[in-house]
Order: sequence, then structure tokens, then C-alpha cells
Amino acid sequence: MVNCPLSHQYPLDAITTYLHLPITNPTWIFFLVLCIILFAPMVFSKLHIPHLTGMILAGVLIGQHGFNLLERDASFELFGKVGIYFIMTLAGLEMDLQNLKQNKSKGFTFGIITTAIPFLFGYLAGYYFLDYSIEASLLLACIFASHTLVAYPIVGRYGLSKSPAVTISVVATMIALLYSLLFLAGISGTVKGNTDAWFWIFFAVKFSVYILGLFFVMPKLLRVFFRHYSEPILQFTFTLAVVLFSAATAELCGFEGILGAFLAGLVLNRFVPKTSPLMNRIEFVGNALFIPYFLIGVGMLVNVAPLFQEKEAVIVVVIMVIASTLSKYIAALVSRIMFHMTHSEGVMMFGLTEAHAAGALAMVMVGVNLKTESGEPLMNNAVLDGVVMTILISCIISSIATDQAAKKLKMQQEGTAKSHRRDSTPLDDEKMLIPVNSTSNIEPLMSTAVMMRNRKLNRGLICINIVNDANVNSQTQAHSKECLDMAAKYANAADVPVQTQSRLAVNFVTATVHAFHENSASEVLIGMHRRRHNDQSFLGLFAGGLIKRLSRQIIIVNMQVPTNTIRKIVVAVPEKAEFEKGFYRWINRIARMAEDLGRPVIFYATEETNLLILNYMRERHKTAPADYEILESWSDFPALRHEISSDTLLVVVTSRKGSISYQNAFAHLPEQIAENFADKSLMLIYPDQQEENNEAYAFVDPHQYDRSSATNRISKWLSKWIGEMG
Repeated sequence: MVNCPLSHQYPLDAITTYLHLPITNPTWIFFLVLCIILFAPMVFSKLHIPHLTGMILAGVLIGQHGFNLLERDASFELFGKVGIYFIMTLAGLEMDLQNLKQNKSKGFTFGIITTAIPFLFGYLAGYYFLDYSIEASLLLACIFASHTLVAYPIVGRYGLSKSPAVTISVVATMIALLYSLLFLAGISGTVKGNTDAWFWIFFAVKFSVYILGLFFVMPKLLRVFFRHYSEPILQFTFTLAVVLFSAATAELCGFEGILGAFLAGLVLNRFVPKTSPLMNRIEFVGNALFIPYFLIGVGMLVNVAPLFQEKEAVIVVVIMVIASTLSKYIAALVSRIMFHMTHSEGVMMFGLTEAHAAGALAMVMVGVNLKTESGEPLMNNAVLDGVVMTILISCIISSIATDQAAKKLKMQQEGTAKSHRRDSTPLDDEKMLIPVNSTSNIEPLMSTAVMMRNRKLNRGLICINIVNDANVNSQTQAHSKECLDMAAKYANAADVPVQTQSRLAVNFVTATVHAFHENSASEVLIGMHRRRHNDQSFLGLFAGGLIKRLSRQIIIVNMQVPTNTIRKIVVAVPEKAEFEKGFYRWINRIARMAEDLGRPVIFYATEETNLLILNYMRERHKTAPADYEILESWSDFPALRHEISSDTLLVVVTSRKGSISYQNAFAHLPEQIAENFADKSLMLIYPDQQEENNEAYAFVDPHQYDRSSATNRISKWLSKWIGEMG
């Protein structure tokens, strides 16, 4: 029997030596990581374990303390750091700023509570149970007080980013991280002996300059860039550069990069609409590559061997896990009771604030590198191993708790939505028809349609291009294909279903009407007619013909600036607009735009009309920032030019001749627009006039409900009378 030279080694060590592990070839490293990203969710979903937990456990198995398949090299350092930046940036991008304003006090309060209680638990555990020094105990307290939004991708997957519990938790995360870093700076300065007044003054000056530059200078640069560059790759690269620059400058100021990444997300929030292709690309790249890399890298740090070899290590880990988990749970429980929130919302708050990852790891490394007066490190390797194990267990608990809470909250939301819906009137008739005949206005048309559509129904858009039957040649056919390909490319980038059609016709209006009925469309979205010197028509023959032939909602768009650079939306509403059948339909579309852009919408209407709009917005679109001003008569419409700037979208709600809200002053609308708003972004809306397709709505206020019922009865009677007269 031949004596094997590896026989004296442990079996696992012998195998890894024989197979030349860990793998060092970059191609095989990347391939193996991609296999984990692909198969880990499949395997762990069968075990009913959240895939985030699966990624971390997979990292434990392949790491140097597991099967030693891969070494945690520089690629995991780089991609992992970018991954946590993506998590924090997405938290800022997906945050509803209106919801943030409404819950900022609760978020700040929860931030103080979820910082103070774990800080106290951490200090007591370190000083009295683990026999650490005062400085080491305070540093451990900072680690317990901070947390990372590791489980936030679960929130995004369930579409709960606008939930108050999520908003409160995200704000609390920033508060906890900020206070923990301040304490960390103080502890570090104390150990080094340089915590005098000048240290804190310089620290405050750096932070103030950073905040001023980020929130006052950066938005101006963003607006200039997005106005002049619409190429998708440039926009994505620029956005990622802004995030990394913000993170890097935050580190220069003495803070963690994750704080800068979150603040960059808040700044970018108003320039990256939630349904835009750019947002879809950011989410895709982050969730497909960088975030899994970060989670796998966290798992590779974990060393479970000391738990089976050293009794002291087990005690340290048990005390740390119990203290950190219990303190975060108590903080979430106290806050839930204070805010009168549901049990599921409390679990969500606990799940999002339980995980310790990037911040905790950075802090413990500071403790390992800091030297006391005797030359010993402030924290030894045993503490490092304990903190890493705490990171693993806290991430597992966080992902499981967040996943369970998200499921329950999603079910509650869907049940509430169904209970507010009238059974007598269907709300699933949304299907937009978009004629695309010019490449110059395809992007604004598609971006407007994507923002206005109902994402819950996920109905596809219908894009048609009409070719003149008398002028069919290779050039016109190539132009038709180019227009439809551009529209489809934009929709696909935004992950929106789209159907494209090319039609031959002699009359463009007739072809569009036929396409409208063949596809059971609910409304038409078209570009504004470009007037020529010898053209006396304001709307053009195409739009004018559609308005006469269709009684359904028609929206005409003329964007002078990219939609994501619009600062506010001004809506001019005529008197008696509430009597039109499509009154709530167009309000719904404008509200969705405002929500997606995160920009305020100002309604100018009569007092009676504003009251109805207010009730509808409060019930259906609570998060849309809206204001209401009085417009006594349409003769005051030109005065709105003082409220319109180059980055304002003016929406004019008009009506067809002979309808209830039609006014003789509408005959002068082309001259008024040309004289006062010629170079401004404009949207004209001709409301739906078919009753059976009007959107249902029930008012909460009983008095307003009676008023609505009376309005509907009057509207029906007037429509019947007009029909008989016609």
C-alpha cells in the first residue's frame, strides 16, 4: 500500500490540496459566483428560506472557512462594496418623498429608539458579561446600534417601498448609522488622544460642506446632464458615477460610504422616475450582480470552526446575538406601540433594522486596528469572529422576518384595495393606443404613457405606425420599422409589455379609429402637431379628426424638456369639468405622473371642482403631492403664465364642442397658448365622454357622496337631453 503524502492532513484539506483549491482563475471564479446567484434562490426557495439568506449561506460554504472553493479576493471587496451601495441607493431612489415628509418625525423617533436601546444593551453586554474595557464596550455598543438594510431587496420585490413601516425604517437606519459613526469618531479620537474642540469643529465643517454640495449643487448638475443627454448607457454610467462619488466623499468626511450612497439616492430620486428605463436598469444590474456579490462576500467572512473548538467563542457569539437581536426587537416593539401600527408593520420594522453588515464590519475593523496605551488592539480576533457570526445570524433573522412581514402586508394591501373598489364598474379597461409617426417625439410619448399606466394591471401599450397607402416604398417602410422599434425598445427597457402594428391606410384618422376599436383601447396618446408657416390649424388635421371621431379620452403631448427634469405640474381645469364622464380618469393619469416623478401638481379650478378633486386625491392618491388654487373663469387662464417656467408641465383640460364643460373661450385657446406658452411643455386633455367606461369612485365624506350622486344624476339627464336635441 502506497503511503499518500496527504494522509496526515484532514480529509477536507487533502481534497482541497489535491484539487488545487481555492480556485484562482478569474474566469472560473466569476462562473462559480454566477452559478450560486442562479441556483441558490432555486434551492433555498424549496426549503422556504429567503434567497438573501441562501446567498449568505452559500458564501459560508464556498469560503475559506468552508470548502475553500474560493478565496475572498479583491473582486469580492470591490463588487461587495458596490453591492451595498446599490442597496442603499435603491432605498433612496424608491423612497416616496411625500411619504417621507409625512413620516419623518416617526422615522426620527424610531431612529433614536433603535439607536439608544441597542447601544445600552451593547455596552452592558461588553462591560459586564464579556469583561471588555470601557472603550471596547462603547465600540461594541456602536456596532449594535447601527444596522444595514440588507433585507431591503425583499421590500422592492413585493412592491412595498411606499409602506409607512418601510419609510420609517429607512429613515431610522440613517439616524442610527449617523449617531453610531459620530460615537465611533469620538471613541477613535479618545483612544488616539485628539478629541479636542478643533477636532469636532473640523468634523462639523466637513459634514456641512458635504451636505450643502450634495443637496444644492448636485441637483443643478443632474438637471443639466439629463436635459442634454438621453442616451441610456450615458445616463446609467453617470448615475452610478454620482453614487460612487457621493460615497467616496462621505468617506473623506469621516463617514461610511453607505451613508453617502443613500443620500445620493435621495438626490437622484427626483430625476429617476420609478417606471423609467433608467430605474429598471439600476434595479436589474444591482439585483442581478452586485447585491448578490455583497451577500456572498459576507458569508465568506464567517468562520464557524471556533464554535466547535472554543467554549469562550460560543459564549461571546451567544451573548452578542441575544443582545443585538433582543435590543432591536424591543426598539421595534416600543415604536410600533407608540405609533399605533399593526403587528405586521412592527415585524417589518424589526426585520429591516435587525441586520448588521457593512457598518458593523467597518466598526469592528476600526477596533482591531486601534491600539491602546499598552500597545494591545482595542478588540482582538475573538471579538472579530463574534461580530462576524452576529452579522451572519442577524442577516438570516432579518431576511426571514422581512419576508414574512412583507407577505402579510402585501395581502393586507390587496384586501384593502378590493374593499374600496365598486363591483358595478370595471376598472380594468386601461389600454393606451399610441400613434408613433415621428422619431422626434417617441421618447416623450412613451415616457408619459409608462408613467400614466396602471402598473398593477400590467396592461401592454399599443403602438401603431400608419403608412400612406399611396406612398408605399422602401423608405417609408424603413421609417415605419424604425419608429416602432424605438417605441418597443423604450417599453422593453422599462419592462412594459408592448404591441406594435404597422398599418397601410389612405386616411390616418380612419386608420387610428379602426385600430382603437380593434384593440379595445381606452384612450389615445399623441404628439402635438408641428405647425408650419402656411398651416393655420393649431391641432392639425390628424388630432382634430380624432377629436371629432372619438368620444374617448385623447391626450396630446408636447414636451420641451425631458420628463424627469420637470419640477412641477400645473393643471388648468374649466368650469363644470366634473360633469364630464371622464373626469376621474384624467385626474388619475395626472396623479400617477406626479407620484412617479415625485413632483407637486397644482390644480387651478373652481371651488366646487377643486373640492371633488381633493376628495378623489385623498382617497386614491394620498402620496401624490397636490395643491389647489382657484380659477374663477377661463378668462383668467392666460394669467397662469406667471406660474409656468421652462421646467413646468402645463396641463390644459379642455373639452369637445357641444359637451357640458365646453366654453366659447376655448375657441381662442390656440391663440392663448401660442402667445403665452409657446415654448413651454404642454399637455392637452380631451376627457372621456362614454359613461360605461368612466372610472368608479365613492367619496368617504357622506355629504360629498350625496353631492357626487346628484352630480351624476344631473350629468345623465343633461347627456340624454343633448342626445335628443342632436
